[in-house]
Amino acid sequence: MASTSKWTFLQAMCLVVSLSMAVPENYGEVIEVSYGPSYFNEINFEDQTDEETPTPSPEPCKAPAFTKWDKLFTMLENSQMKENMLLQNTDDIIKVELQSLREEMLQFVAQYSGSCASAVESSVRGVGAQTETRLQNALDRVQEVSTDQYAQHDEALQQLLAASVSQAVRLERLENGCLKCGGGGLASQSKSFQARHLMQEVTETENGGRLEKTLATISTELQTIREQLTLYSKSVFTNGLPSDCDTGLLFPTRSSTAHVEVSPKTPFQTSAATICLWVKPTQVTNKTILFSYSTTGNAYELQLVLNGQSVFFTVDGESHLVEASGAVQEGQWSHICAVWSSHQGLASLWVNGQQAASSPGVAEGHELRSKGSILLGQEYGRLFRHLSIPDTFDAELAFTGKMTGVNMWDHVLDSKQISQQARLDGSGCGIRGNVVAWGVSDIEPKGGVKLIY
Repeated sequence: MASTSKWTFLQAMCLVVSLSMAVPENYGEVIEVSYGPSYFNEINFEDQTDEETPTPSPEPCKAPAFTKWDKLFTMLENSQMKENMLLQNTDDIIKVELQSLREEMLQFVAQYSGSCASAVESSVRGVGAQTETRLQNALDRVQEVSTDQYAQHDEALQQLLAASVSQAVRLERLENGCLKCGGGGLASQSKSFQARHLMQEVTETENGGRLEKTLATISTELQTIREQLTLYSKSVFTNGLPSDCDTGLLFPTRSSTAHVEVSPKTPFQTSAATICLWVKPTQVTNKTILFSYSTTGNAYELQLVLNGQSVFFTVDGESHLVEASGAVQEGQWSHICAVWSSHQGLASLWVNGQQAASSPGVAEGHELRSKGSILLGQEYGRLFRHLSIPDTFDAELAFTGKMTGVNMWDHVLDSKQISQQARLDGSGCGIRGNVVAWGVSDIEPKGGVKLIY
């Protein structure tokens, strides 16, 4: 048994030595690999040695015959070794090439570094020269703009000085024409402002650095004078009549007889109308009549009614009306215009030159009848048919306050015409209607109503 083990060991050593020394010359001729349909590797038993039959006494170092598997493993080991050799050679070649490239780059840098530095320096100098030129041009432009601005400021100063003189003249005129003199302080202040800034005109224009400060000071003082002038103008209009109106109506108390009858210039029959008037109510209630046009067939053809601070405009009865909220205030003048056209029933209310309310479908297709009566401050209502009784009205509907500039047209006015009449300091009273013309049509105050100037 011991001799058998030794013999097996010697065979294994001989097999290792033979494998290390055997290198087939042509693997394609020696190895033939066939694959069966079932993809199983099959080895013929004829090529294998009979393991069960012991060899009597082989020679210890004789190379045994190689099987196909032995040759295949040997070929794979040789292929792996060749692959490793190729990879090693490729690595060595790359290292050599990189080293060569590095040496060439170092030589290039050493050779051309001086010329590159000079080129960069020249480029920097060129850019610096261009930048300096542009900066100089910018400074020149800034200086030109500054000169132009100083000239404009000087011109603005002259205009402001001229405006101050104009303001002083206007203040002096308002002072001379005031019904209740109380504006002497404004006139003296304006004259002092004019004299002070005329003295500063020469000195301040020579000193450009203080020009903006001077302009700001002048603007502030002009704003102060403008505000005082506005308050003064409002005071004059409050005590007098607006829009250059020469006459007005004063309704002192609410009574059952206070009213004004207005006679139209000519009889009219129309499908459009515009009514404009100035009103300054002393007290407003739930319903106060401003303007009323009545006929024998309809006592409510046209009406302008105050309801608190709102204004109602009705055509052919209260079922057709337009409302403008916040239109009037007690103790202040307000300009009210009512416009209506039977085409599509378009109706609108204008307050102080601005449209405050509008509505379609108001008495569409209706036509105003002629030979009616116009009342200011009251309405005939149901009493219109009883001409035999004295003029007595409902005191709760009576208007108290001032009224002027009442005009009526048989057509629609545009927004420009309405705005022109609504200026407090304008001359709207010079624009007169073709049905009722203020200052031309006959008016008859009754029941304590007074005509004021």
